[in-house]
Amino acid sequence: MTVNAGPAPRTLTDAELVDLIGKQQFGVLATVKRSGHPHLSTVLYQWDAEERVIRVSTTADRLKARQIRADPRVALHVSGPDVWSFAAVEGDAELVEVSDGRAPDRRLTITFPATRLYGTALDVPKSEG
Repeated sequence: MTVNAGPAPRTLTDAELVDLIGKQQFGVLATVKRSGHPHLSTVLYQWDAEERVIRVSTTADRLKARQIRADPRVALHVSGPDVWSFAAVEGDAELVEVSDGRAPDRRLTITFPATRLYGTALDVPKSEG
């Protein structure tokens, strides 16, 4: 058995999670397929830290929109500044139509409150030299 003598990952605080999510723009959105398996999409998102809400722009015909109509449970994975840190946001999504009042529009906003935030970081000591 191999013993890892390095530091263990630590759980991020709520403030660190909110900060990490706010500093990034891209994440991986997980929706639920009919089979129950996750479907992953790289997305550009907007984080409202005050409301603790994630917003993602999409169109009505995208697979993620169709899957959210069938099952609103979603998660967003956001990478941290290194490969060892991340934040995840879970919630139940709502599809909000975006219209300028003219012709019918296919644009939607996926909106979901952060009902659960979690993540970790690995604080690797910097070597001197």
